[in-house]
Amino acid sequence: MSDTNNIADSRRFKLIPLENLTPEQKALSDAIKSGPRAKLASSGASKPGPLGGPFNVWLRSPGIGNLVQQLGEEIRFRSSLSGKLNELAILVTARNWTSQYEWLAHHKLALEGGLNPEIAEAIAEGRKPEGMDADEALVYEFSRELQETQGISDEMYARAVARFGERGVVDLISVNGFYVLVSMCLNVDRTPVPPGTPLPLLPLKK
Repeated sequence: MSDTNNIADSRRFKLIPLENLTPEQKALSDAIKSGPRAKLASSGASKPGPLGGPFNVWLRSPGIGNLVQQLGEEIRFRSSLSGKLNELAILVTARNWTSQYEWLAHHKLALEGGLNPEIAEAIAEGRKPEGMDADEALVYEFSRELQETQGISDEMYARAVARFGERGVVDLISVNGFYVLVSMCLNVDRTPVPPGTPLPLLPLKK
């Protein structure tokens, strides 16, 4: 969809070799590499060597990093929302922040979870997708409204509670908020996508 990312390592927070980790950083690295993310091929936690992605950023503040990775694990793997709906909310967030690395990782997971590729393509292009089922449409609309208006209308809140319950609404708010934090970390770091990989997101027209 755009030019190839030719910069092999544009990171501001350079990767830390495993042998250079402090004890606190090593404990965080071990926790991430031994957790459920390590089973996902697209995760920076599953690859040998130094941690990549947002984990590399969090190593700079291991106390915060450990709390953040635990929150992320809860949101990713123990949400009351289905994996497909969770990933849909993440794609909305990645698009809103033009977070290339985040989109690339979670686009694959969304499609594996059953999201129609045409829905993901429309989000990437800044269009409202057609053909969403009722739950997908609700998650999409809730996430867009929350991130664009910094709040949720009474009508949207009532719809979301009626469908997902109060826990589901909290889980939906949380996945949006958590991946805003991840997007911030990745964008400030300038975390690159793999060398030779086309950037998946074009700038949105204002």
